[in-house]
Amino acid sequence: MIITIAGLSGSGKNTVGEIVAEKLRLRLVDPTFKTLAEERRMDLMEFHRKAEKEHNIDKNFDAALIAEVEKGPCVVTTWLAPWMVLNADLRVWISASQHARAARVAARDGMTREQALAHLAERDASNRTRYLDVYRIDIYDHSDFDIVINSEKFKPEEAADIIIEAAAAKVGHSVICERMGVDTLRRWHAKAPATKGKKAKAKTNKAKKSAKKKINPARKKKRK
Repeated sequence: MIITIAGLSGSGKNTVGEIVAEKLRLRLVDPTFKTLAEERRMDLMEFHRKAEKEHNIDKNFDAALIAEVEKGPCVVTTWLAPWMVLNADLRVWISASQHARAARVAARDGMTREQALAHLAERDASNRTRYLDVYRIDIYDHSDFDIVINSEKFKPEEAADIIIEAAAAKVGHSVICERMGVDTLRRWHAKAPATKGKKAKAKTNKAKKSAKKKINPARKKKRK
């Protein structure tokens, strides 16, 4: 089983991917450009600008990624994984507004909010342009994804549960249960409708009781 999780910088894809990998007892494959830049002792954006001119940087990076994925079942969290890993069982996009992403990046990398916003704007533009040039892939087109999750609406743990349920629907609940070492899956997101249903039923019953109380006095008068 291979689950690919992508998202722009600061979307929360890595955090969610780590949780999914841990719960499903899968390898986590998460190579980053940041690591490559550090290995070459270059600033991240300087390395991005270099990659815009030298397409082999991306091609070698992605070839190494695919080779790692081919070693067996895993969770992959990179920008292009859902497009590059053709045999993925599930493709997930983690979304978040630019301001939410900037807040996370600022806290993570020790930037001001303004610096983070400027950094994200440059990085998003660089990546989109580069991937269009190298692969004809538009990272803003998520039409081929199985699910898109807004990380501002769900906590990482909740987002991970959604992904696990989606994976179960694709590969079978028994496969997921076996990997997690459980008999059944806890469908937390199914509780909300059930709770609403119970509340609605309770309100209906309450209304019926109230109606009976209003009718009863009239019945008593008729009996007299």
